[in-house]
Amino acid sequence: MTIGILKEPQEEARVALLPEAVKTLISWGTQVIIESDAGLSAFADNPSYVAVGASIKSREEVLAESDMICGIQPLLQEEILKMKPESVLLGQMGALFNPDLTKFLIKEKRTAFSMELVPRTTRAQSMDVLSSMATVTGYKAVLLAASSLPRFFPMFMTAAGSITPAKVLILGAGVAGLQAIATAKRLGGSVSAFDVRQAAKEEVLSLGAKFVDVEGAKEDKAAGGYAVEQTPEFIQKQKDTIHEYAAKSDVIITTAQIPGRKAPLLVEERTVLAMKPGSVIVDLAASSGGNCALTQPDKSIEINGVKIIGVGNIASELPQDASKMYGKNYLNFLKLIIKDGEINLNFEDDIVKGTCVCHAGEAVNSRISEMLTK
Repeated sequence: MTIGILKEPQEEARVALLPEAVKTLISWGTQVIIESDAGLSAFADNPSYVAVGASIKSREEVLAESDMICGIQPLLQEEILKMKPESVLLGQMGALFNPDLTKFLIKEKRTAFSMELVPRTTRAQSMDVLSSMATVTGYKAVLLAASSLPRFFPMFMTAAGSITPAKVLILGAGVAGLQAIATAKRLGGSVSAFDVRQAAKEEVLSLGAKFVDVEGAKEDKAAGGYAVEQTPEFIQKQKDTIHEYAAKSDVIITTAQIPGRKAPLLVEERTVLAMKPGSVIVDLAASSGGNCALTQPDKSIEINGVKIIGVGNIASELPQDASKMYGKNYLNFLKLIIKDGEINLNFEDDIVKGTCVCHAGEAVNSRISEMLTK
């Protein structure tokens, strides 16, 4: 079988598989073809792919000759039609938020896997691209905040007097939030963090941050570690507590998201207006509606002296290590669907079934099926 790797759109600097990952794939008995310069923005040039046994071809050739395409961003519909009808498409398609593409794939009877659908189970952890990329975004969000803040992060004792540390509030203590806490602490900030899940409290405290406790949160063990929707009474209590802490903070980094739904609103307009001029809000949930009421996706705006950064594809700003992590997730997943160098789809496997958007003209993932029936 032949696996193809395409060059991502201009705004995406990552590549699905770096040469080291391609070398592993070839050792499984597969052939790998790479679109010319596909890895260049992740600092992997054509010779580095050729050195591990891959072939360099044009985009048209990769689309036409591959039995499986591995990518990150979704392909255009016209490009999907250039693939072999029986070929398999892997990527991060945002299938729950992109019904038009999902319906097109089903109509054309394509087989597609979307890596953000990987189940939140212990066995699937090594394939979880959302967690991998959340590590990148949590780290980069703090660096972005630090470079935008008009003051130091750490405390300084100087001949010119003392500088107090920046007060940082992290909203959401999942993978991105915990990485943001760790990075902000390393930079010397005074860090507090909030999460509706009490299970996150111990992790927050272990990193040396203060946990902001709001009693009465609803939890669901079936949510796979994600937060769930809360009651109106709790949401108001939560907003009031965040408002109190935000007014004293120099930096707020918001990371709270609920899979398949609009991001919860945590920072109201009144909260932004209560913050000190020069403060910075970095909203990592901007693409799914934003945790801040005033966030604009992919834009940096200033309201009443407070900078609000609506983060887009921030993982692409660390393309080398982000691609390395992404590729490792891919290899762990591909082990489940490649056997003896050939595609082997076993839908009895909960990870294979859970990650599959559609096959043979039918939706496979249960959440995709629910979305299409609404």
